[in-house]
Amino acid sequence: MHPLLITAAQLQHLQQQGVPCAILDCSFDLMKPETAVALFEGVHIAGAQHAHLDHHLSTHNPEHAVNGGRHPLPQRERVARWLGEMGLHNGLQIVVYDLNKGHYCGRLWWMLKWLGHEAVAVLDGGLQAWQDAGGAVASGPAPAATPAVFELKPALRTLVFTPQVASALGQATQTVIDARAGARYRGETEPLDPVAGHIPGALNRPFTENFTEDGRFKPAEVLKAEWEKLLAGRPISSVVHHCGSGVTAVPNLLAMELAGFGPTALYAGSWSEWCRTPGLPCAQG
Repeated sequence: MHPLLITAAQLQHLQQQGVPCAILDCSFDLMKPETAVALFEGVHIAGAQHAHLDHHLSTHNPEHAVNGGRHPLPQRERVARWLGEMGLHNGLQIVVYDLNKGHYCGRLWWMLKWLGHEAVAVLDGGLQAWQDAGGAVASGPAPAATPAVFELKPALRTLVFTPQVASALGQATQTVIDARAGARYRGETEPLDPVAGHIPGALNRPFTENFTEDGRFKPAEVLKAEWEKLLAGRPISSVVHHCGSGVTAVPNLLAMELAGFGPTALYAGSWSEWCRTPGLPCAQG
């Protein structure tokens, strides 16, 4: 059984025991994407590689994308090739983190599961927790990597697409959960996409509600109670997560797994693809 989360102390212990680990920093600023490299080079966990949301965890070439939206997922083969170029292989325990209280590193956690890699965990509390625990940090560019081979395996998480979500709209077999802030869900504001509002019938669970103030996930029993209240008896198998562009929906998906509900589906195209698709209904309020 591979843990979904790892604490700073646990990661330090693995390193002390000589367990082969790879650490990837996913720090990002959605409103200032050009600062991502500077965020990494300013301070990161010693030995970490940089995973850039726009350059590595998304593709803006339609020929290489598996979905639409603002942050389209690259084809699995391309992600595996990049991981190999970064020196990652299937025998590693991979740890992902950011300095954004877990807002972005879940994207890479999910992608690795999608590639069939079981041994990946989110560093609970991120860079701040690592620094608080006295973990070694560095600045400047990432260390040079020795290329390796990262093999694709059967996907461990489910990806759904716009036609699937649209065809099941309003049916009991699908429960769409929107991870954006309440004001965006209700359509009161929309800073990033051309249309304000939400997918009709979607429930709203802002992804930030899964965290404590210090950026750690809430205890499993708290998450379980909160998610049970939101779902109100709807089947777990019906859940499809989305957000604006398929990135911050992942903390909701991860929180459900931490609560013991098991894996649920991700609609990675999310609102940014939905609201740009002609003929699809959009709701407000």
